[in-house]
Amino acid sequence: MVIAAKRLNQESFQGHKEWLTEINYLGQLYHPNLVKLVGYCLEDEHRLLVYEFMPRGSLENHLFRRTSYFQPLSWNLRMKVALGAAKGLAYLHSPEAKVIYRDFKSSNILLDSNYNAKLSDFGLAKDGPMDGKSHVSTRIMGTYGYAAPEYMATGHLTARSDVYSFGVVLLEILTGKRVLDKNRPHGEQNLIEWAKPYLASKRRVLRIMDARIEGQYTPSGALKAATLAIKCIATEPKYRPTMNEVVKGLEQLQESGTAVKPEQVEADQQKLHRRKATASYPRPSSASPVVA
Repeated sequence: MVIAAKRLNQESFQGHKEWLTEINYLGQLYHPNLVKLVGYCLEDEHRLLVYEFMPRGSLENHLFRRTSYFQPLSWNLRMKVALGAAKGLAYLHSPEAKVIYRDFKSSNILLDSNYNAKLSDFGLAKDGPMDGKSHVSTRIMGTYGYAAPEYMATGHLTARSDVYSFGVVLLEILTGKRVLDKNRPHGEQNLIEWAKPYLASKRRVLRIMDARIEGQYTPSGALKAATLAIKCIATEPKYRPTMNEVVKGLEQLQESGTAVKPEQVEADQQKLHRRKATASYPRPSSASPVVA
């Protein structure tokens, strides 16, 4: 059996707590969209976690690494990954699990050989609110940019905090841009602030879509996905959908046929290349004689 092993940094006390948390959660949670914990090792100071191997690596690599090994994901695959990840989160929030993931981001979404998405790295996961409480109060952990604003401000954690993080990742999937990137021009470094004004219009949303999937989706499909992202990243948690509602929205998106047929994509790309060629080499007009 091919496996992946994660070794704990021996210097890190926090690492030991996270190692235990992963074993506790992944030892009892089973779902097609969660990575399987095969086993663990505790020997002297050595602590290892052993997972099923995920041959396609992380979503982060496919979205942001510009190498020949990581090909840009097509529109269809991006929607498949988004739906799989949403189902994983919806299961964690369900009555049988009642878990807040707390570190949902593109690097923690792993892909198997068929591009099925599975959530990994449960070191920051927490049990959801108990005894009728509305939230869990906890030390602020997670990854800046993905963490919900109310959690960053107060330490109050709810399932809607995960929904916000999902919206951020969905935005990364649509645009092919990291949520925070200091290498981008001023005004574009924070993806959420830059993209928000474009997300509500069918015409404007096309300007921020990843150029590598141009022509693979319908404008209405792009707008529906963008609208879902807007709802998830609402500043007020009560206006965000539940993950079950997100799953339903993504399923409807797939059923409504938002992908353009491959032959149509090819024809559109050929037209685009022809347009670019004629724009680069304008034909001489009768007013501009050409010397042979």
